[in-house]
Amino acid sequence: VVEPLTYPRGSMEATGRVLRVLGWASDARVGVEAVIHTYGLAAEFPEDVLAEAVALPDAIDPATLARREDWRGRCVITIDPAGARDFDDAIAVRPLAGGSWELAVHIADVSHYVHPGSALDREARQRGNSTYLPDRVLPMLPPRLCDGLCSLREGEDRLTCLALLKVNAQGKVIDTHFARALIRSRRRLDYGGALAVLEGRGSTGDAEVDAMLHEAHKLASLLRRKRFEQGALELDMPELRVIVDDNGQPCGIESEQGDISHQLIEEFMLAANEAVARALRERLLPAVYRVHEEPDAAKLHEFSLTVKSYGIPCGSLDSREELCRVMASLRGHADEDILKFALLRSLMRARYSPQPLGHYGLAMGDYCHFTSPIRRYADLVVHRSFARLCGGHGALPRADRLEAMAEHISETERNSALAEQEAQRLLIAEYIRLQCESENPKPWRAVVTACWAQGLAISLPELQMKGFVSAAELPEGTPEARVRWFYERHAERWSSTDGQRLHPGTPLTVIPLRVDAPTGFVDCRPSAL
Repeated sequence: VVEPLTYPRGSMEATGRVLRVLGWASDARVGVEAVIHTYGLAAEFPEDVLAEAVALPDAIDPATLARREDWRGRCVITIDPAGARDFDDAIAVRPLAGGSWELAVHIADVSHYVHPGSALDREARQRGNSTYLPDRVLPMLPPRLCDGLCSLREGEDRLTCLALLKVNAQGKVIDTHFARALIRSRRRLDYGGALAVLEGRGSTGDAEVDAMLHEAHKLASLLRRKRFEQGALELDMPELRVIVDDNGQPCGIESEQGDISHQLIEEFMLAANEAVARALRERLLPAVYRVHEEPDAAKLHEFSLTVKSYGIPCGSLDSREELCRVMASLRGHADEDILKFALLRSLMRARYSPQPLGHYGLAMGDYCHFTSPIRRYADLVVHRSFARLCGGHGALPRADRLEAMAEHISETERNSALAEQEAQRLLIAEYIRLQCESENPKPWRAVVTACWAQGLAISLPELQMKGFVSAAELPEGTPEARVRWFYERHAERWSSTDGQRLHPGTPLTVIPLRVDAPTGFVDCRPSAL
């Protein structure tokens, strides 16, 4: 870590002072430390912030309890990843007469503990959000809050902000109620456990919880179907996770696709976010909205040409109906992930704004972030205005400062995303390097993206990396059945004397040979053709 003293000017070199030596560049943990410093992330909390967190009382005072809706006697549960330590959302679902449902979304009431102008608030605003690196989390709030007082732990009394929605049989929210509440989570479930119940392979040991999960699945399925009917884009992507050992070294890679247990929580959080945003707009309360503006027509046209190059019929994507039709046609396609990434690059980046500009990807006119105040400052700002929906009289965020705040937290979110991607790429590259040195390297699925005279450009979706197969690595067959490869420039493809053809879109299985850690680029050879 170097402090710059002078910058290059003319023939002069830059100079600097060494502040800290992180360690050997070949150490994966040092690579992550370097990412933290490169992106200016805060790994430690200042003393005044920690002192303020320690001073918070463990017990909830009786006056606060008296002002809350008491849900401790009702069946409320959390569903989170197996390794989660902070639980900021809980749900309760019950069927009503006429095929309707009551959906309760409880969100940790961080605003009860973090007040405007406090040391905790200043630090949370500065960080903007938590950052999730492969081997550690850099939280927005100190552990006493994010892992303790604000975490909706099973069997413990916790303060929440409640969005209570009544949903009819057609999936429309027909009534809302907002309140500050008190809960005691009945069960802490992980996605695997919830999925086992939904698929009939297991039980929570509580019949009421099991029954509620099945009702929740019915409601979530209805909400999801209605959302896509209204034009929401289906952009779910596999989530790549690097597994590290106790020394911070990568030892495995997992790709996780959201199942019905993930979709259940996702749909309920989306419904709560939309309902709160609509209520804040209608009441003219200052808030930070999550906005996603319409894409540039030229970029959509470029994406349509990409889709056509894969042999997929595609009309004008200025029509949302046509875009949704094309996205539906990609489902199950060999290049689905590649084309979804291409679409994401064609869309505007979602950001925060004090104006309710709508969300193009979700096809929602009103949308905000309300459901994760432990890890996003935007949600904490929304909660302070949410208090007015519940009859409270707390300090509102100043409207004249919301624009600058929205720009700041949009920037911290982008910065964290870049840091997370960089740290993950470094660890994946290190994992592949170790694979290259092993006797039995693991083969990976790849797709040809371009053909040149030098060889093939490929994409490795399971690693979210790009690579290259040299023409010299194309298999020559056996001495008895010799195969020759030749590049057909007019068709931009490689063909062989035994009738094989390699062109953009061709699936391959490849073995990594070398990896360049700084770029994450992998040289490979086909394992079989």
